[in-house]
Amino acid sequence: MRTKLHYLFIMLAVSAGVEPAGAQSPVISSLSQNGVLVCTNLQPSTVASVEWASSLSGPWQTNWAGLDAVVVDANGKIQVSVPMFYRVRGVTNTPPPTPPGMALIPAGSFTMGDTLDGDSDAIPITVNVSGFYMDTNLVSYSQWQGVYSWATSHGYVFVNTGVGKAANHPVQTVDWYDCVKWSNARSQQAGKTPVYYTDAVFSQVFTNGDNGTTVYQNMAANGYRLPTEAEWEKAARGGLSEQRFPWGNTISESQANYYGYPKPPNSGGFTYDLGPYTGYNTNFTGGYPYTSPVGYFAANSYGLYDMAGNVLEWCWDWYGTPYGQPNTTNPTGAGPGSDYRVLRGGGWNYNGSVARCAYRNSSYPYYASVVIGFRCVRGL
Repeated sequence: MRTKLHYLFIMLAVSAGVEPAGAQSPVISSLSQNGVLVCTNLQPSTVASVEWASSLSGPWQTNWAGLDAVVVDANGKIQVSVPMFYRVRGVTNTPPPTPPGMALIPAGSFTMGDTLDGDSDAIPITVNVSGFYMDTNLVSYSQWQGVYSWATSHGYVFVNTGVGKAANHPVQTVDWYDCVKWSNARSQQAGKTPVYYTDAVFSQVFTNGDNGTTVYQNMAANGYRLPTEAEWEKAARGGLSEQRFPWGNTISESQANYYGYPKPPNSGGFTYDLGPYTGYNTNFTGGYPYTSPVGYFAANSYGLYDMAGNVLEWCWDWYGTPYGQPNTTNPTGAGPGSDYRVLRGGGWNYNGSVARCAYRNSSYPYYASVVIGFRCVRGL
């Protein structure tokens, strides 16, 4: 086997090219003969440019080509496949501009599930998830109406029209198929490529149909879609691990909209529910259903609101036990042999145990309820 000679050029630039005090230079930690470059010592969740040259002869200062936006993972590492001469430059302290109303969820691994409360279908597993953007808020009734109006005038047909207690409350009474079609319409209205189709080669955009329709997901499209179950839980945890809720291990009226069930002395209830009330959140009982305005409570560490309580959220996945498939990198749930789609996040009429990050719920995809809504994600 002939040995190949590799020339490695690395420099670190921040913003206008000034290296911050105390910053360390990126390090090429491995370089395989099949062209896989691994670079470490980068600022986590930033963006790097990877460049290569086919030859170092000639005007080498100007003949570099490459990738302009490689997202650094939470461990400060990138891994890319490129030709044989490399340099890493242009590392910045901020990722590409995040779409309005969305938050960047960085790539990386996390522990999905927990054993805190003995859920048999949430056995912990380490899952790797690519970076993505997620709506900071549940889809509000006002937001739903804007896209719904556009969609119904462009060939879309919905089973449910969607309901909201007020314009700034979450839309509810929408089934899984409604949310998937709405996501496609939102994509097309914004000039992006839809994610959902009725054929495996992604030629027929899903615009109508409901129970019994087979829906295919094109994860490579840049449009809006429902989160996978793994994406949802990673986002909900906000970087925390082994915690019941997005903020810690206890829950109270001031943190989420849920049905309170604290544990009084010598009776039922949950020790981690600090109340102070029992029953519906007393701030929102002025009219049924008892939803709360989106963004009413504090956000988690990723800037996401209502990841516990208010309304349950549809996910893409078919429900399986424990998580439907052994794949631990960007899992997408059980196959279509399941009858149910995954729901996450708890709701205004569910007790605090259902609002836990690891709690898994599910329903028939054609079911619509006053306690079910959704939010969208997009790939990077």
